[in-house]
Amino acid sequence: MSAFDTGMVLAAGLGKRMRPLTDTLPKPMVPVAGRALIDRVIDRMAEAGVHRVVANLHHHRATLEAHVKSRKDVAIVTVHEPDLLETGGGVLNALPVLGPGAFFCANADVLWFDGPKPALKRLAEAWDDGAMDVLLLMNSAATARGYEGRGDYFVDSNGKARRRRDPEIAPFVYAGVQILHPRALAGFAPGAFSLNKIYDAAEAKGRLWSVVHDGLWFHVGTPDSVTATERELGWSPKKA
Repeated sequence: MSAFDTGMVLAAGLGKRMRPLTDTLPKPMVPVAGRALIDRVIDRMAEAGVHRVVANLHHHRATLEAHVKSRKDVAIVTVHEPDLLETGGGVLNALPVLGPGAFFCANADVLWFDGPKPALKRLAEAWDDGAMDVLLLMNSAATARGYEGRGDYFVDSNGKARRRRDPEIAPFVYAGVQILHPRALAGFAPGAFSLNKIYDAAEAKGRLWSVVHDGLWFHVGTPDSVTATERELGWSPKKA
C-alpha cells in the first residue's frame, strides 16, 4: 500500500455562494466541464495510490452519499455531520475512521491540473514525518483562478510557511489540498472550528510546511466561476 493510502474530502458545506445550483444539489456534485467536483478530487487521490476516501456529509446528504458510494475504484467511508463542524471540526470528528497516520485532505470545491509531476505525489515525496504536522499545497495568488484576495501565506526557500498579517499582501494562496497528521489536532476540543486554527498552531511550533503547485488551479465557488472555468478549459457540452 501507499504510505498515504487514506484521503479525506471536505464535503459537508452548504454551498450558499453556489446557489441556485445547490438548492437541489450538494455543492461537491456540481459538474464542471462534465464531471462533478468531488469526483475530480477523488480521481486525483486514486491516481496517487489512495485506497480509501473519507467524506464528511451534511447538505443533501443522501444524494451525495449515494453518488460517492457508487464509485468502485476506491473504498468510500462517509461521516455524517448532523450539525456543521466547519473544516477543522469536521476533520477532528472524522479522525476515528481516518486512522493514526498522516493522510491527504482536500476541499471539494477546488479543481487542479498537475504539472510535470502530480501534486499529490509531490506532497507525498516532500512529507517529513519528523518535522511536519501539516503540509499545504500553495498556489501563486497571481495565477489562482477564481480567487480575489490578498494572499494567505509567505513561503521561504525551504518550504516553511508563514501566514500573512494585515496589512501585508502575500504571494501564495492555500490551494485547498494538504497532508495532515492527526497529531496536528491534538488538544482541540470537538465542535465547530476552522482548519486555520490547526495551521496557526502548527506554524507556532515550526511544523507548518508547503509545496508550491506547478500546474493550473481553480477555486470554483459560484455559478459564474463554473462558467469561467469551463470557458478557460475550452469545454462545451456534448451534443446528442
